[in-house]
Amino acid sequence: MKLDDGVVSLINDKSFAYISLIDADGFPHVTPVWVDTDGKNVIINTAEGRKKQKLAKKGSAVTVTITNPSNPYKYVMIKGKIKEQTGTQAEEHIDKMASKYMGVKKYPKSSPDERRVLIYIEPVNVIKNL
Repeated sequence: MKLDDGVVSLINDKSFAYISLIDADGFPHVTPVWVDTDGKNVIINTAEGRKKQKLAKKGSAVTVTITNPSNPYKYVMIKGKIKEQTGTQAEEHIDKMASKYMGVKKYPKSSPDERRVLIYIEPVNVIKNL
């Protein structure tokens, strides 16, 4: 499923997202995240070992809700499946996200013992209130 221009525009803006995954106890685990897209998939960058990274198994159900930074009553909810996790380009990507969200060239919270991963989410259903 291709994301339409309105959804891509919201993601490319300085919009915050909330990723929801199901925890082992059956309850949702919801985390605020920076969000990106390649036009087809939703992309979340996180550190290896964090709860959301551990729960984001290939094929797992996930919901990403993205709010409009100018009007939080406007949002997009993307229901999808975890497509893959990869470390490829994750370090460069976190710098891109730091530029978008913090206005800096390099992510300031990087540490040498931390490995970044990209979580790719394939949309299945998109609900919009734009």
